[in-house]
Amino acid sequence: MSKQFPLMIFAAGKGTRMGELTRHQPKPLVKVAGKALIDHTLTTVENAPVSRTIVNICYFGEMLQDHLNNRDLVFSDESAELLETGGGLRKAAPLLQDSTVFTLNSDAIWRGPDPLQMLADHWDANRMDALLLLITPEQARGHKGQGDFILNDHGQISRGPGYVYTGAQILRTEGLDKINETAFSLNLLWDLYDKSDRLYGLHWPGAWCDVGQPESIPLAEEILKDCDV
Repeated sequence: MSKQFPLMIFAAGKGTRMGELTRHQPKPLVKVAGKALIDHTLTTVENAPVSRTIVNICYFGEMLQDHLNNRDLVFSDESAELLETGGGLRKAAPLLQDSTVFTLNSDAIWRGPDPLQMLADHWDANRMDALLLLITPEQARGHKGQGDFILNDHGQISRGPGYVYTGAQILRTEGLDKINETAFSLNLLWDLYDKSDRLYGLHWPGAWCDVGQPESIPLAEEILKDCDV
């Protein structure tokens, strides 16, 4: 059995690219195929080796918390100040109760192997400080750009066009204490781990869609329909 790790789901952002769809609700409640994005996310990881799940909230946070109040979740409230991914993870650290954690964005649709189980199976704490789940640009529906990372033959990654970050990873949180900013992206933590040659990536083989804008919704629904056939 895989070791279990706590999971941080990022759900606090304003979702401005969604336009009217997020004027009166948070992005995680935007529906794809009649089901809220956050519910798709939780379904994706329902059998993953997760010890506890933390969800950060800010924009329409009470609405999201009400939607999830019947689930076994813990909330990290950022209503006083939106902290971005890095600051949000550092604020939630006492709730996570472990220094090695999964993190997952709440605005993607996945169909394929369990992303968190795959990360757990390949995690090597002796070599890694972060292991990011990656896909090729051809797999990345709803995503623009040429990729985020170059993946070498040893599994290490560096900045550059190539693979796309999926929004799922496992990482050590100790490096967060070295960052002085209050609100900051996890990119700063990755840069620290890259300098010490402990930043790794793993290719995920399934179907994936970034639902960050309204035009991505039908693309995501195509994935769900194709996988239900």
